[in-house]
Amino acid sequence: MVVCGLACWRCRWLLPLLLGLAIIMGIIALAGRGWLESESEPYVQQASLWESCTRGEEDLNWSCQSLMDYGWGRAAAATYLVGFVILVICFALAVIAFSIEILRFNFVRGIGGLLFVVAAFQIIGLVIYPVKFTEDIPLTGDNMFSWAYGFGWASTVVVIGCAFFFCCLPNWEDEVLGNIKPTYYYSSPERAPYLN
Repeated sequence: MVVCGLACWRCRWLLPLLLGLAIIMGIIALAGRGWLESESEPYVQQASLWESCTRGEEDLNWSCQSLMDYGWGRAAAATYLVGFVILVICFALAVIAFSIEILRFNFVRGIGGLLFVVAAFQIIGLVIYPVKFTEDIPLTGDNMFSWAYGFGWASTVVVIGCAFFFCCLPNWEDEVLGNIKPTYYYSSPERAPYLN
């Protein structure tokens, strides 16, 4: 493992901290209006997970259409939102697991499994959205999937990394708890004549 290796007692909060970071990025993705934006001026199109907005080149007011009118819009929002809710539950379980010494390693691997479920739901939502959006919504000018969509992917990548660590952490339970005795190596002079 890493030099800290999660073997030091202070490092036990690193994984819940990363899950908290994933939650913050998920909130930004859910609330952000930058899933799709115009790439250059004039900025005539922007979209969130929930709606798509357009305006004329000279118009200052946005005209918005709900993506919940489309089946794929509801599916993308639902899968990402379900993944986010499970992520919040995993965060709460991780805090409990690392706070109570007796319970810590009893269900850490289960949290890792749930995090893989979170990643699957989020990936489904993040793939459905751009594929169906570009098929069903008329795009004006040059557009790009922007910062809020990127936060959605960043949250998913952090969740996948944490899932691997949560699944592998029980393999190093003794190292984390400091239950391993140091190993001393001794060689007798007869076996190592070159030491004389």
